[in-house]
Amino acid sequence: MFVIFPGHKPVRAIKEEFHRIAGEFDGLLLGDRGYPCQPRLLTPYPEPGPQQNFNQAHCRKRARVEMTIGLLKARFQCLRHLRVTPERACDIIVACVVLHNIATIRGEQHPALQIEDADDDPIHLPAIQDSRAVRDTICKNHFRV
Repeated sequence: MFVIFPGHKPVRAIKEEFHRIAGEFDGLLLGDRGYPCQPRLLTPYPEPGPQQNFNQAHCRKRARVEMTIGLLKARFQCLRHLRVTPERACDIIVACVVLHNIATIRGEQHPALQIEDADDDPIHLPAIQDSRAVRDTICKNHFRV
C-alpha cells in the first residue's frame, strides 16, 4: 500500500512527483484504459488480439486490488466516507492497513468476507525504459502470444 500526495497540489506537480517516486519504486503499477502506458504504469492493450490473456490477467489483478479496497472499507467503515483533510486521510488509511495486516497475521477474518490465497508470483523484468516494451516483455514471457 502506498499513500501519497496529501494536500492540494496541481496535477502537474503530482505527475512530476509520481515520476520521481516511480524511479525509486521497484515494481509495477496497474492502470486502467484511462491512463497512458508508462514504464512503471502498465495498462491493458487497447485492441488485444493475441494479447487477450495479458488483458485478462491484468483485469484479474486489478479486481484483486478493488476487492482489497472493499475489504478495508468493510472492516473499517470509517474509510467509506472520510470527511477530513487529505493529510489526515492518508494517516487514517495507513493506520487501517496496519491494523488490517495485524488482524490478518492473527488469523482474524471479517465475518462477511472470505479471502482466497494470493497466487501472485513475482515478475522479474530486465531494465527496460519503454513502457510498451515492458508490457510486451511481460506478455511474451508469461502469456502464450
